[in-house]
Amino acid sequence: MIDKSINKNIDRIRLRLKTVPETPGVYQYLDERGTVIYVGKARNLQRRVSSYFNRYDDHSSKIKMLVRHIYDLRTTVVATEVDALLLENNLIKQYQPRYNSMLKDDKSYPYLCITDEEYPRLLFTRDRSRLKGQFFGPYPNGRILRELQDIIRKLFCYRKCQKRLHWDEEKGKCLGSDRPCMNHQIGLCNAPCAGLESKEQYLETFRRIRQILRGDFGEILDTMKKDMFALADELRFEEAEVMRRKIRLLEEYQYKSTVVGTNVRDVDVFSILSDTRYAYVNMMRIKNGSIIYSFSTEIKKQLDESDSEILATVIPALHEQTESTAHEAVVPFPIDDIPDEYLHLTVPTRGDRKELLELSLRNVRAHQHQCVHQRLLVNPDDGRGQLIERLQKELHLKRPPTHIECFDNSNIQGAYPVAAMVRFTDGKPDKSEYRKFNIKTVEGPDDYASMAEVIHRRYKRLSQEGKELPGLLIVDGGAGQMEVARRVIVDELQLDIAIAGLAKDDRHHTSELLCYDQQWQIRVVGLKPTDELFHLLERIQDEVHRFAITFHRDKRSKGTLHTQLTDIPGIGEKTARDLLLRFGSVKAVRLQTLNDLTKAIGPAKAKTVYEFFSER
Repeated sequence: MIDKSINKNIDRIRLRLKTVPETPGVYQYLDERGTVIYVGKARNLQRRVSSYFNRYDDHSSKIKMLVRHIYDLRTTVVATEVDALLLENNLIKQYQPRYNSMLKDDKSYPYLCITDEEYPRLLFTRDRSRLKGQFFGPYPNGRILRELQDIIRKLFCYRKCQKRLHWDEEKGKCLGSDRPCMNHQIGLCNAPCAGLESKEQYLETFRRIRQILRGDFGEILDTMKKDMFALADELRFEEAEVMRRKIRLLEEYQYKSTVVGTNVRDVDVFSILSDTRYAYVNMMRIKNGSIIYSFSTEIKKQLDESDSEILATVIPALHEQTESTAHEAVVPFPIDDIPDEYLHLTVPTRGDRKELLELSLRNVRAHQHQCVHQRLLVNPDDGRGQLIERLQKELHLKRPPTHIECFDNSNIQGAYPVAAMVRFTDGKPDKSEYRKFNIKTVEGPDDYASMAEVIHRRYKRLSQEGKELPGLLIVDGGAGQMEVARRVIVDELQLDIAIAGLAKDDRHHTSELLCYDQQWQIRVVGLKPTDELFHLLERIQDEVHRFAITFHRDKRSKGTLHTQLTDIPGIGEKTARDLLLRFGSVKAVRLQTLNDLTKAIGPAKAKTVYEFFSER
């Protein structure tokens, strides 16, 4: 149990914990102002609530922050786990607690609404609070919704006007208008306001519209086909042809969205991807083998929740928000916090449901990429911070690798051997910390020995001077280079620095990221070439390679100067460099007149150079 140094109100909380029952229910944490800061559900309230205040050191940093701000708690006992699930969902929507992960404001997503009127209308809206009625959606974008609305408009006639219509039982007609409007004249409305369509016929039209919006195509198509044949039997061929066109239009819309067999009748499909800060969830509604709509959303994590915990909150919220009628949900893994009585969860391994889950995962992956890209455009530093946190997660590091150092060697068959190191801080090049190394103890082209020398020199000096060590060391090479780095850092210097390697393929392209596990076995980190994290590592590798090549080229150029111009007695490297910069090459220097050389390096040195070349 925590003490007052962590939460000064622990004595009050300890007394309240003694009265928490061991039953299903919902708990709420409040701060000193009485504001609800967290809502949760539990099968056993006593066990779940007490766990926050025990084993404090085992909790994540965000849960520790929550515990420090709890002033009081209250619980609500319910009969079943389903009741707890529904109550938690309602309380989260009501209080919008600071530490709960919630769906984004759904006002930006479009819906279709069948209004709650005596003579309903079908309206497009992004704000559910402005209308009363039955909502269908949210839809992934306005284009898809408009297409569906257009199809319904072609299939059925219904009013769009804002007149208040009322059916008068005594008069046996609708009270609203004595004269049909323009929509009736162009065939878009049957004018129930003027008594040209009965209330029963109008409501039957909206019953069929509801079927289409729910994805129940089978029954409505059967009914429309019966109506078509009946019209044909009555020799009303023109009307039968109109009905045939409507059937064809509806079938085309149905076929356009069919992805699997019709044995998948009424199912919701959920998939999730997450990083250290955000989770991305996709929901697909499936009816009779057709995708009614696909909906993706981004959720900001509040307490480092697992994917299972996030889905346990999101699934009931989306199930209610979309007014889903499904009794089955396809999910990527088991979720213990959703009772089977509320929604039967299926984790498929093959078949149509597996195909749907993979399709949902492709949708959520695309949504994640879009969200990350948008954040990078708005705030590049925030995007890099997420990549560093992802790198920590992928490599199982103890802390985020704020400082990353990468080494590379460069030589030509052992000549002019050098090495270079670059440092990236928070995902950005820190050029003031770049370092160059002349290889001192290695003769010949031995990359392993050269790498061992420069790593030993670099980190021995940092250790002796008490300077900050990097969070991650990357060697430009595969398992062999990594093992060299491990022997130096771990066995010789006994330092705590994580080690990774960037291996190349046969075409000298970066192909994989390698790291050590807890048993010091090398494993491959699965990253796709299109991944933003992979691109960051490529930039680090390209930068150290550029820096090493530039250093090697400079050293090689100095060596060239020494073998030609600096052989002249009295001419040093500076004078030789001035001549090359002025005339471009040693051959060009040889062809200059004494006057030209004098203008470049002065009369005394010019005479020395001129006479040296004149004698040859």
